[in-house]
Amino acid sequence: MTATSGAPQSAHPERPGRSDGVCTEFTVFTRIKPGEGDALRKDLAALSDAGDDARVHAAVRQIGTLHDARHVIFDDDTRFMFASVFDGSWDSYIDDFAQTVVGARFDKVFSHSEGFPGVTDPHVKDWFVAHQAPAEVFLSAYPDLTVQQIWKDQRVDDAFQEVLDTPAFRAALDNPANAELVSSPAFQKLLKEAEA
Repeated sequence: MTATSGAPQSAHPERPGRSDGVCTEFTVFTRIKPGEGDALRKDLAALSDAGDDARVHAAVRQIGTLHDARHVIFDDDTRFMFASVFDGSWDSYIDDFAQTVVGARFDKVFSHSEGFPGVTDPHVKDWFVAHQAPAEVFLSAYPDLTVQQIWKDQRVDDAFQEVLDTPAFRAALDNPANAELVSSPAFQKLLKEAEA
């Protein structure tokens, strides 16, 4: 296991955040501007509005490195947390958000945080570093898989499952000419995994 605890470690030592394999965690804690808890909650609700799911998911695909993200308001609407897991360098991760529809949404959401300069401001990375707190322990269920690899695995599995359901595939399995291939350990393993 490569999960870390104790002194902060990062695949990118100049930036905070712990890594487990190719995955790095990013957690930011901010102070909400006085009286803006409800406005932040409203902007977060708009961020997760089902009508915009396609645009948000398209932006996440465009970024291509985001495993997951969470937004939490706490301490009686005085504090805000954003946490995510991503692949690649910390700097690229921040830059990628600024170049998509997500950047505008980040601006809107973080505008309720004290001192936020804006996602395109040259000092935004310094602001994030000042508000970032590395996890004491970070563990990924799939530390060796990037988002791109997971998406590819899903596409391959979907295509393979589609083939498995065809009469032509069943006929090929029963064809004596394919008996050697079908009985090979590799092919049997493939079929067993497909049934799991």
